[in-house]
Amino acid sequence: MARKSLIQREKKRQKLEQKYHLIRRSSKKKISKVSSLSEKWEIHVKLQSPPRNSTPTRLHRRCFLTGRPRANHRDFGISGHILREMFHTCLLPGAIRSSW
Repeated sequence: MARKSLIQREKKRQKLEQKYHLIRRSSKKKISKVSSLSEKWEIHVKLQSPPRNSTPTRLHRRCFLTGRPRANHRDFGISGHILREMFHTCLLPGAIRSSW
């Protein structure tokens, strides 16, 4: 189980990303439309003004059951060892365990 503070930090980053999403998108469109270099620099400075934690690259996918940051499956939203336990207890319909 991940520490509660790390999970809360990730939730805070998600809220910040949603808050500044439109500002980032509009400024990126403006940069692509503007041709002069000086105007691009001005827009670039505005693009750097929001907090760093509001960037989408700082977000990290976590397991919603345990909060584990690694080995997450996009389809299920859970980590690998929880997925394996669910396979063994037959909680995921249509999942087939391999045996050889």
